[in-house]
Amino acid sequence: MSKTNLAILASLKEKFALDPECSKVLVVGLGYTGISVAHYLQNLGFKFAITDSRDKPPLKEQFFQVIPDAPLFTGGFSEPAFKVATHLVVSPGVSIVEKSIVKALANGSKMVSDIDLFACSVDAPIVAITGSNGKSTVTTMLGEMAKCAGKNVGVGGNIGTPALDLIKQDADIYVLELSSFQLERTTALNAAAATVLNVTADHLDRHDDIAQYAHEKQKVFNGDGVRVINLDDPIVEAMQEVDSSGLSFSIRKKADFYIDYKEGVEYLMHHKEYLMKVADLPLEGRHNVANALAALALGVSVGLDKVLMCKALKSFKGLEHRMQRVAEIQGVTWVNDSKATNIGACVAALEGYTNKVILIAGGDAKGADMNELTLAVKEKTKAVVLMGKDAGLIEEALKRCVPIHRAKNMVDAVEICAGLAECGDSVLLSPACASLDQYKNYQERGNQFAKAVLRLLV
Repeated sequence: MSKTNLAILASLKEKFALDPECSKVLVVGLGYTGISVAHYLQNLGFKFAITDSRDKPPLKEQFFQVIPDAPLFTGGFSEPAFKVATHLVVSPGVSIVEKSIVKALANGSKMVSDIDLFACSVDAPIVAITGSNGKSTVTTMLGEMAKCAGKNVGVGGNIGTPALDLIKQDADIYVLELSSFQLERTTALNAAAATVLNVTADHLDRHDDIAQYAHEKQKVFNGDGVRVINLDDPIVEAMQEVDSSGLSFSIRKKADFYIDYKEGVEYLMHHKEYLMKVADLPLEGRHNVANALAALALGVSVGLDKVLMCKALKSFKGLEHRMQRVAEIQGVTWVNDSKATNIGACVAALEGYTNKVILIAGGDAKGADMNELTLAVKEKTKAVVLMGKDAGLIEEALKRCVPIHRAKNMVDAVEICAGLAECGDSVLLSPACASLDQYKNYQERGNQFAKAVLRLLV
């Protein structure tokens, strides 16, 4: 449920000294988050402006349709706007080490995130999910579980609907996917249940190193809610607190939620209770077994019925561009995992296979150390096709541990794979890199892969 406007304003004033009478808020970044923040501030009567470094932000027209009279400064960050701002709401896509932001904070402006604003605006329980890989799957999975349990659920954050746009749904429970960029600027979140699914090298172009990246992820636990801990990830396991309430999950060892066998059949377990057969999960890959255990642990933390959660799992088909089967052509299975925009996601996808696959990888490595990909490629692939900006970087890291081919574009990559693949093989697009060097986003990359695969049928 959402609070009344009076209650929201009281909370904002208490936590951030935000007051419509005297505060001047600058929203930095005109993306979907920025528009949601502007709309929220307008509804509460705040004075605000918005600034974007781009000359023509793609959502400019949409913004003016919603808020036609708002001051908007584009083509660089407006120094006068930063000078008068008492508060900054910096969108996740904008680095907080931008000179204008650092200067404004040094001169007394306060940083507030859209997640802070959201946390001050709702009374219903919030479940917060972060991690390098799997967070979109677990967020969506838990949302489906809550619906199956009869709850009015709001699902969003870093996936789908911006958090502030969920408020109008007046939900019984909110499930938020949160990125490290959202968490690094958030201080007011007190989730009823939270998890860091895993930590692998990612976004090192924005974070100093993996230690700082993990530190930002760990902020999801800043509260007194239930911590859900992955015992299979050493960095996450170290985030346990002995004196705090928590649940654990693992696909490798005993935990609160784990896997075990009965009469040769593998089951998802909660303590000694057999919840459902692993084979009844309609998803590929062992990492999705871990995702299911994490979602079950989070659901139990907020009182969802286990039988109904398992019912939801049995019908959950997964997300587009995440281990999505595109086609089987002449005995070769083509799988779209374009959402694997970092090394950890690619490794998780590869480890889900028992037979060796042909891998399509490459793109923008975002400063990651591609040597971390080598062991999984050596053990799980029979050939690799590389494309994109950092193809050379990946090829150098792999040191020819398997046959490597270069492709000019996605059509070329698929044609090369079609020539390599034999009946019974799987071809996996799991790039281990961001897509922005060649595509608008990972969705467009995945769609181009599917289109190129389906051309093989013609």
